[in-house]
Amino acid sequence: MTAETSQTLDRGLRVLKLLADTDHGLTVTELSNKLGVNRTVVYRLLATLEQHSLVRRDIGGRARVGLGVLQLGRQVHPLVREAALPALRSLAEDVGATAHLTLVDGNEALAVAVVEPTWTDYHVAYRAGFRHPLDRGAAGHAILAARAGRHDDPGYALTHGELEAGASGAAAPLVGVTGIEGSVGVVMLCDSVPERIGPRVVDAAREVADALR
Repeated sequence: MTAETSQTLDRGLRVLKLLADTDHGLTVTELSNKLGVNRTVVYRLLATLEQHSLVRRDIGGRARVGLGVLQLGRQVHPLVREAALPALRSLAEDVGATAHLTLVDGNEALAVAVVEPTWTDYHVAYRAGFRHPLDRGAAGHAILAARAGRHDDPGYALTHGELEAGASGAAAPLVGVTGIEGSVGVVMLCDSVPERIGPRVVDAAREVADALR
C-alpha cells in the first residue's frame, strides 16, 4: 500500500475478487483468514458492500457476490466497444468484410461492437447485440479454444455456414486481458476464408487486447 491508496477500499475490492472466484460463497471466518484481518473488519466490509447490493449473505451466513455487480457490468460494454472500434474499422476496411468484437455472456457469445466496410458492393449484415451459442460460429470457437488452452492451432478459428447460410467466419481470441473473455473476427459471404484473413484477424485481436490493457 502507498500513501495515495485507501486500505479500506483495497480490502473491499479484495473481498469482491475472493467472492467472485468461488461458486459457494465464503464465511466471515474464511474471508478473515484470506485477507489476514480480524472478523470485525470483515463484518464492516460486508455490511458496506451489502448496502450497495454488491454482496449478499445467504441463510447460512455465507457471503456471495450480489446483483449490484450486474449494473456495474452493463457499463463495461460501452467502454470496451469504444476501445475496440479503431482496430475493428481497420480490419473491416482492410479485408472488405464485417468485423466484430464478441464477448462471453453466460453460455452465449454476444457481439458488442460491429463495423462494416465502406467500400464493398455487399457484405454480411451483422448487428451489435446478436447472440449465438459459444459452440457455433468462429467467434465462439475461438473463445472456447482459448479457454481450453489449445495451442496446436494457428491461433484463429474458421467456420462456414454455422450461423448464416453461405457465410464464412474467422476469429481470434483476446489474450491477456484480465476479466474479459472474447474474440475479434470477421464474417463474409464466401465458400472459404482467404488464407491471409486468419493472420490479419489475429493481429486485430492483439490490437484490441492492447487497447484494453
